[in-house]
Amino acid sequence: MILKPRRTRFICVSDTHNASPPSSFQLPAGDVLIHAGDLTKQGTYAELKKTLEWIEEADFEAKIVVAGNHDITLDPDFYKQHYAYFHKQNPQNPASCLNLIQGHPSIKFLNHESASINLLKPDGPRTTFKVFGSPYSPAKDIVITHTPPKFHCDESKNQDATGCESLREALWRVRPPLAICGHVHEGRGVERVVWDLTASNIKYKEYDTGYWIDPGAGNKKQSLVDLSSRGPDPLRTSTSSKFHDKACHSGRALKTSWRWRSESGISDHQTAVQGEPVPAIQDHPPMSIPHRHSSATRGQGGIPPSARCDLIALTDRLDRLDRQETCIVNAAMMATSWPYQSRHGSKFNKPIVIDIDLPQWEDSA
Repeated sequence: MILKPRRTRFICVSDTHNASPPSSFQLPAGDVLIHAGDLTKQGTYAELKKTLEWIEEADFEAKIVVAGNHDITLDPDFYKQHYAYFHKQNPQNPASCLNLIQGHPSIKFLNHESASINLLKPDGPRTTFKVFGSPYSPAKDIVITHTPPKFHCDESKNQDATGCESLREALWRVRPPLAICGHVHEGRGVERVVWDLTASNIKYKEYDTGYWIDPGAGNKKQSLVDLSSRGPDPLRTSTSSKFHDKACHSGRALKTSWRWRSESGISDHQTAVQGEPVPAIQDHPPMSIPHRHSSATRGQGGIPPSARCDLIALTDRLDRLDRQETCIVNAAMMATSWPYQSRHGSKFNKPIVIDIDLPQWEDSA
């Protein structure tokens, strides 16, 4: 029996830099809290302790955290080499900091690792998902990194694209429904990337990008992104396509909360990356996957057994063929840039609320 997916609400934050609710920002209610790094300013034990206390007390069934570049004591090898630059007068113990974050039973700390999460509360969605604190995995649900991918939610105050190209390429290959990040404060926002899986002569190509219109900007509303089947803009994924395929195929439905690059005259970041835009999401023809392939073919689309195509990325054995979109969320809370202080003090963004359909882990009826 195939169980119908259920809407699950994620509250996404990043770059809180010692700030906490309710004094600096408000946390909406939800099922899962995700913190995409930079919990602290300097990574000291005292800073970590303060931040982990409010995360521990937050009322969410699951809480998932990755470290950022300011949380330097959570990377013992890096800290051993560079501690004098950061904490010359007051060296910290990275083992104690790791024990601190790992000692909170309700917080799942991911350090280049994965976890399977089952939401078990009887009054909750009772859904299941796999989450990765590193992008280099073929599994399919959520990727959390501190740094954004190149050209998406990564524009600095100097209008430079400061994201990671290797991460963007990995997302093309894995195509998770959600990729949550932070780091670039000015890049806070949400983009929907429609991947091109058919081009045989352009690496890591994208069809289109949808730019989120924040309903919570300048008012008291939540900064909500509704990607569920209940909303007007369901995400095109293998989970969704089984139950609301018609809604996903409607180009009109995708225009309500998003400004699409192909329809608004926004120039491409890079022709070799974006390629020629198309006006709507399109289906791809069935693909037969040979058993043997060369690792040298990675990085391009097309129909196998073309010598140019990325056979691993296009294989349907991992249920990736139906995954044509990734929603990239930069959830930076700190609205000001380094050193975070303006004449009027630090300013904060709202948490970004994501509603998305996920499979049930068991029949709760």
